[in-house]
Amino acid sequence: MTTRVPVAVEPIRDEHVVAAVEEAGGEIVGLDGARVLVWLGDPDGFPALPDAVEWVALKTAGIEGFVNAGVLDDKRTWTNASGFYAENVAEHALALLLTGLRQIHTSIRDHWDKEPIDTAVRTLRGATVAIVGAGGIGASLTPRLKAGGARVLAVNRSGRPVEGADETLPSSRMDEVWRRTDHVVLAAPSTPETHHLINAESLAALPAHCWIVNVARGPLVDQQALYWALRGGEIAGAALDVTDPEPPAADDPLWSLPNCIITPHIANPSSGLTRELAPWVAENLRRFVAGEELISTVSADRDY
Repeated sequence: MTTRVPVAVEPIRDEHVVAAVEEAGGEIVGLDGARVLVWLGDPDGFPALPDAVEWVALKTAGIEGFVNAGVLDDKRTWTNASGFYAENVAEHALALLLTGLRQIHTSIRDHWDKEPIDTAVRTLRGATVAIVGAGGIGASLTPRLKAGGARVLAVNRSGRPVEGADETLPSSRMDEVWRRTDHVVLAAPSTPETHHLINAESLAALPAHCWIVNVARGPLVDQQALYWALRGGEIAGAALDVTDPEPPAADDPLWSLPNCIITPHIANPSSGLTRELAPWVAENLRRFVAGEELISTVSADRDY
């Protein structure tokens, strides 16, 4: 009889994750008896780990909060959810970009104000879209953009070619991107290097017809600089699923701008997060049992 791997699912025993663990050969136990911890909570409240825990699976792709809290150690394997939610986020990014280009948001607000709406409509066909942080989300978004007739300029840390993209640049050549693109989708992690990647200087380098979509992290954008660029017509618009802080204050001036779309961090809806996460937990547990390399391992010296 095969021994089942003892797995703790905390701080709540979510039904989707529990079912996935059990189907993959795990046995749900308390933390004191676990070899694996699937942590579905935030950094606050993260428990002291018994030495027997060999692997911790975190539910989020961005782990800067866990790193800053000193949670990660080098005594065991840690994984995040990088790439696990890519399909959801890519779909939302495309929806936001098309909403801006096709002026759907303006039509909802202004109804049949045809002349100004009509003349503001743009197309994805023939446009160059830069995906900044072209990892899992970029891999999912690229074919969607290509299907719409866009050219894709992928940007990642290494410059390693992204499948399907027309061109890939390393992040060290970021200055080239702004003048070579029509629209920008931010999908990068929040790190010291990406903090306020969108700022007064980069905004000034972008074309006036540019739409910026942020489905990554709020701190990638200097929101004050973005406000003035949007208000002054320096760029055409911005569509933000993430902000800094979240949610924006009720009197945040971004709310007042007709060319700014804000959705409440729903690219990967919290209500469906564990359903998306569960199959990946199952696959990693299968790999753990087989002694294979786990998907999306992370370490304390990285924010993602």
